[in-house]
Amino acid sequence: MPSSDNVIQNSSIDAQTLINDAPLSRFQWFIAIICFLIVFVDGIDTAAMGFIAPALAQDWGVDRSQLGPVMSAALGGMIFGALLSGPAADRYGRKLVLILSMVVFGGFSLASAYAGSLDTLVILRFLTGVGLGAAMPNATTLFSEYCPDRVRSLLVTCMFCGYNLGMATGGFISGWMIPAYGWHSLFLLGGWAPLILTVLVIFVLPESYRFLIVKGGNAEKVRRILSRIAPERVKGATQFHVPEEKSQGANKNSLAMLFSAKYAKGTLLLWLTYFMGLVVIYLLTSWLPTLMRETGASMERATFIGGLFQFGGVVSALFVGWAMDRFNPNRVIAGFYFVAGVFAFAVGQSLGNPTLLAILILCAGIAINGAQSAMPALSARFYQTQCRATGVAWMSGIGRFGAVFGAWVGAILLGNNWTFTDILSMLLIPATAAAVAVFVKSLVSHTDAT
Repeated sequence: MPSSDNVIQNSSIDAQTLINDAPLSRFQWFIAIICFLIVFVDGIDTAAMGFIAPALAQDWGVDRSQLGPVMSAALGGMIFGALLSGPAADRYGRKLVLILSMVVFGGFSLASAYAGSLDTLVILRFLTGVGLGAAMPNATTLFSEYCPDRVRSLLVTCMFCGYNLGMATGGFISGWMIPAYGWHSLFLLGGWAPLILTVLVIFVLPESYRFLIVKGGNAEKVRRILSRIAPERVKGATQFHVPEEKSQGANKNSLAMLFSAKYAKGTLLLWLTYFMGLVVIYLLTSWLPTLMRETGASMERATFIGGLFQFGGVVSALFVGWAMDRFNPNRVIAGFYFVAGVFAFAVGQSLGNPTLLAILILCAGIAINGAQSAMPALSARFYQTQCRATGVAWMSGIGRFGAVFGAWVGAILLGNNWTFTDILSMLLIPATAAAVAVFVKSLVSHTDAT
């Protein structure tokens, strides 16, 4: 390893090596906190409809089966947001896309609070979803590019658990907010929080130094950013580089790179895994409070149980990220998906025991949300800088079809008189499919970008 003096004398510095060699700085922790808050408010807004649905149905006098379009509208918007934002971020920068996405989902969430009909709410939730779908993968991408290789999965997974914590918080606080202030209050919270946070993003969040280097950005701007991480190492440096600049295919279109020989198999397997995982998560997120109400649970208990499921991902984030940095990350995630299916099946068999039911729902949340939270970290370490935002965002976008399917299939199954037990038992199928897909990736496409 070169000494600091040697690096200083060299006018060109390998920026990733600098990040890897330096201890984590307060600046990197600050970036982590901002990105955590972005995905936290994203999580609150994404899950809001599931917690609002019972009160909305009662307030507007609509049947639960009519809520299918509203429940899945934001998820449909998230598909478009993710698919459009990835290539845009790889071309124009992660920070710009983050700012625009937060303004979009914050503004339309506020508007949703004043919707007067299901049709209007469907449109507003779709537009909210466009912003939600763009924000989460780009926050993940930007933060991952400031992480040293040795703890990248741990840090990114912990940052991303803000998404699960946001969804859980939505469940915990909706239990008293909605009875006290009406269902509109959760939309108001989901609107104002990201708009306030946007001010912080504009003025203090840096652009990805890797993006600036690969795009030939101002070397002085890169130096100012890196000087906040390792000031002594960058003194006298006039140029910076990262390994991707010399990699094969560096000049390809970012979307085309996902289907190059190096990435094609892994891309498809990541999409399949994320799709199946979101089928499980969004069927439960969208319908668990309503299903609990059908078993006779109070509104407060139903929303608490929904929040408990999401909180499970926060509990497991540290262990999943730690294990990914030390073992084959694909197989670590595969194990969590399979266990999640087993617990979901067990939940369906435990309706008569409220205490056991709560414990099993928490365990199911630990497994499935732990696995799903780790997928952006797995994707970010799989792709290189030129296509990283596109890779993470398109995995999220294509996977969102699974979220839409999960939300819709809940309405269909309930409309066909499926029981709580039947629905939860069926979830073993997509959970196992996700486990198999990511395990196969460990065999055919287990590579990390430099």
